[in-house]
Amino acid sequence: MIYYVAAFSLILIGTYAVLVKKNMVKIVLGLSLIDSGVNILLISLGYIKGKTAPIFSTPALKAQNMVDPIPQALVLTAIVIGLAVTALALTIVIRLYDHHKTLDISKIRELKW
Repeated sequence: MIYYVAAFSLILIGTYAVLVKKNMVKIVLGLSLIDSGVNILLISLGYIKGKTAPIFSTPALKAQNMVDPIPQALVLTAIVIGLAVTALALTIVIRLYDHHKTLDISKIRELKW
């Protein structure tokens, strides 16, 4: 239960940062928080109390006593993709800062409606 609360808290804090903040670095940080919250949510949904990791280390372990490894594999892949997206977003922020000399999105004329 605490993992669900933590996951939704991270998602809500990240959504707040993306929607309200004007600094581009804080927006990228908010996207990263959303990504972490979703990863925690997926892992907590795949967890079953009393079950073990899906590693056949001893012959006595049966598949019925193990958790499903698919959510763990998906989250591992999502972590790598999230890292790449964050690096790309920060690269874009650096390029925009070099061109416009500001990190405030409201001061960048080309991004206004």
